[in-house]
Amino acid sequence: MDISTIVLRTFLVYFIILIVLRFMGKREIGQLSVLDFVVSIMIAELAVISIDDEQSSMLHSLVPLVVLVLIQIVFAYLSLKSSWFRKLVDGKPTVLINAGKIDEHEMRKQRYNFDDLLMQLRQNKVSKVSDVEFAILEPSGKLSVIEKDKKDKQSNHKPKLPLPIILDGKIQDDNLEQIGKTPLWVRQQMRKLGYRDIKKISYCSLKDDDTFFVDLKDEK
Repeated sequence: MDISTIVLRTFLVYFIILIVLRFMGKREIGQLSVLDFVVSIMIAELAVISIDDEQSSMLHSLVPLVVLVLIQIVFAYLSLKSSWFRKLVDGKPTVLINAGKIDEHEMRKQRYNFDDLLMQLRQNKVSKVSDVEFAILEPSGKLSVIEKDKKDKQSNHKPKLPLPIILDGKIQDDNLEQIGKTPLWVRQQMRKLGYRDIKKISYCSLKDDDTFFVDLKDEK
């Protein structure tokens, strides 16, 4: 293969992959789930093959890229419509430090050791584990850290775990279990606030003062 052909193929593949990634959404760049990571590896491999293999036509490389985009779009749609599918594909957040206490059981389940924990705390500019109220391992592998409030240290006030209890019109049973509440309790509390249809609630969480933050779905 001559130099001009290599250069032409490289430019062509570059712009095709750029368009594909833009079409698949900003989430591909911002945070990689397991599915995103697999798709990114496959795209990279197809790009190398299409540039290096002079025997194959560019069309043979474009077809798999289109298929990958279609798979990603379908999976993204299913993730929006089904929380079960979303958890299956992307996984779910794992609380490693809850109310200042390290959960060793969850760390073992995630094959996450103390060196990993300390390293990611340092990356979040937290030097002491004792300063952490909550540490949540996101599906992307990033550790989200919420530090203790100085006011809370001087009082008996116990902060709430910042997890949604209603998401996209569905009660989050797993999150309720972590705060010791039931779906029946949520429905009763929502009725008291005047929200009789859970499906109309886009997002709901319990604040530290035991009040609710409720966001309704946009009705168009």
